[in-house]
Amino acid sequence: MNLRFSSETLLGLLLLFLFLPGIGCAKKTAVKPTEVTAAPVVAPPVLPPSSESTNPQTSTVKPREEDLNPKRPPKGTEFAEGVLKDIFFDYDQSDLKPEARRALEENAAWLKKNPEVQILIEGHCDERGTIEYNEALGERRAMSAKRYLVSLGIDPGRIFTISYGELKPFDPGHTEEAWAKNRRAHFKISTEKISKTPTN
Repeated sequence: MNLRFSSETLLGLLLLFLFLPGIGCAKKTAVKPTEVTAAPVVAPPVLPPSSESTNPQTSTVKPREEDLNPKRPPKGTEFAEGVLKDIFFDYDQSDLKPEARRALEENAAWLKKNPEVQILIEGHCDERGTIEYNEALGERRAMSAKRYLVSLGIDPGRIFTISYGELKPFDPGHTEEAWAKNRRAHFKISTEKISKTPTN
């Protein structure tokens, strides 16, 4: 069998064999595995406990601001001298001193044991200063006591406040000793118990 190819046919076949491997098999490129890096884990910062939460007996739900406003007792409500301790203030101050805080903590303990009792906190001042100024200062003193009792877990709805300023001194004297007795928050308890209504 005599096969004769023209030079053009041979050239075409030769080119076909040369290019056929390039067309059929593309060059393989090595695929490098991508490195997966996890995001760094950052631990949340450890915060020191707040002073409010260090004592489990005093940590409570924060009251609403309107609950801490001055609240006058309803007309006809009677209050009497009771077992609660008075607290005393420095001249022209409404901040609670350490001994006042201790007295309020004792008052709060008694109130927790007697949840049906409402109280009236009277703010008082000494005779120095104007009537208007002392009335406002007496209100601030009563409210300081109320806020601290509420922070200790006493329901603000059980606490009424009033200011008498300089009008009802405990000691009628005109000395520093008498004035120190008059700068106070005085506590009275209700003569009527809180009525408990059943909840559904």
